[in-house]
Parts: sequence; C-alpha cells; structure tokens
Amino acid sequence: MNEKLKGAIEIAVAALVIILIFAFSDRIIELQEYGYAGVFVISLLSAATIFIPAPGWVAVITMGGVLNPYLVGIIAGIGSGMGELTGYMVGNGARELSDTKLDRYKNIIRKYGSGAVFILAFIPNPIFDIAGLIAGALKIKIWKFLIACILGRIIRYIILAHVGMFVGPYIF
Repeated sequence: MNEKLKGAIEIAVAALVIILIFAFSDRIIELQEYGYAGVFVISLLSAATIFIPAPGWVAVITMGGVLNPYLVGIIAGIGSGMGELTGYMVGNGARELSDTKLDRYKNIIRKYGSGAVFILAFIPNPIFDIAGLIAGALKIKIWKFLIACILGRIIRYIILAHVGMFVGPYIF
C-alpha cells in the first residue's frame, strides 16, 4: 500500500473514532455505573478526542472516591494512553507538520523521545495532543509512545483517584 493512501486511511480512522465519540458523548458518563470497566472506557474515549477536551479525569476523581484508587488510576491510565493513539495516528498519517510553533515540540520529542511523552502525559496540559501528533509524525515506535503515555497517565490518575478518595466522603 502506498504511503499517501496509508496516511489517509490512518487520518480517516482517527476522524471516525472522534466523530463516534461526539455522537455518543451525552451517554459516556453513564458508563460510570460499570465500575472499573466504565472508568477504562470513559478514559479511553475522553483521550481519543483531539484538541477538544473531554473531562475523563472527572470520572477518575469520582470513581476514586468509591473504588480502589490505585486500580482506578491504573485502569484509567491504560484506557487514556490507548485513547491517545488517535492523535498518534493522525500525526503518522500527516507526517509533514511544518509550523514553527510545533518545531519546538518536535525538537523536544525528537531529543527526549519517550521521556518527553511520559512527562507530557503526566502533567495536565492542553498540548498533549500535539505531542501525540508529533510522535506519530516523527515515527516514534508506537509501543514506546504507548508505554510512555500509559505510565505517565497512570501516575496522574492514581493521584487524581486519591483526591476522589479523600474528598468523596464530603461530596457524595
């Protein structure tokens, strides 16, 4: 398969996932009633959107108040990391990103690779989607991207689940 067609297919698949998420977005929060499985799916779907924030962290905090916060964090981190593959796929499909603002992030990710992905996945920031796009465009091995992203998100979500564990009794 030629590279242009492969790139177009990757972008189309990612776009389809995002469209489906928005089509069913009003029902996503209902997944909380499914416990850990619900946290996984909510985190996956929330992370699969590109440049449009979906508050999956709210489910992590909420469920951390009623379930084991370590398991909530691990499961949400895995789901969220897997959801970030949509951005990676778009970046891989559209390798020729040439915006000067993006060049700074390209250089950071090129230089630090998985370490940069890990840090950007851990800290709450609006630029992680750009990091995923760039990682895909730079052809960072998908398994390295996924592991770094999942580990960063697991740590973030374990912390957020503990927030839910401590504030949950006062809110719920």
